[in-house]
Amino acid sequence: MVSVKRRHRPSPQTLAVLFALAAKPERWSHGYDLCRSLDLKPGTVYPILIRLAECGLLVTSWEGDPPKERRARHLYRISPDDAEYARELRLEAAAGAAERGAAADPGIAAAAAGGAIAGVVL
Repeated sequence: MVSVKRRHRPSPQTLAVLFALAAKPERWSHGYDLCRSLDLKPGTVYPILIRLAECGLLVTSWEGDPPKERRARHLYRISPDDAEYARELRLEAAAGAAERGAAADPGIAAAAAGGAIAGVVL
């Protein structure tokens, strides 16, 4: 039996997280930063980060030397190959938005065209 890997279309929130991480692929980010910059709730962002990490799209690490007043944070970064994948998704989103007249999701259409998603400039 041949295994077929199904590729689901990412949600607008997943695209926002991917685009934000791909904008600075060399930089480590933590979930709270992404929640604030994307104006998304932790209950949305953290499951996305976990799922992307489990799929191998993100590299994860624990913060090495946190201040004594708080716990170490889990850090996320997109790999160089997957940053390219995010760029391809951005182009696909732009093409899809253009075909639909950009009416389906203005935020993603703007980001795909090089604009911003809730404060994240791509």
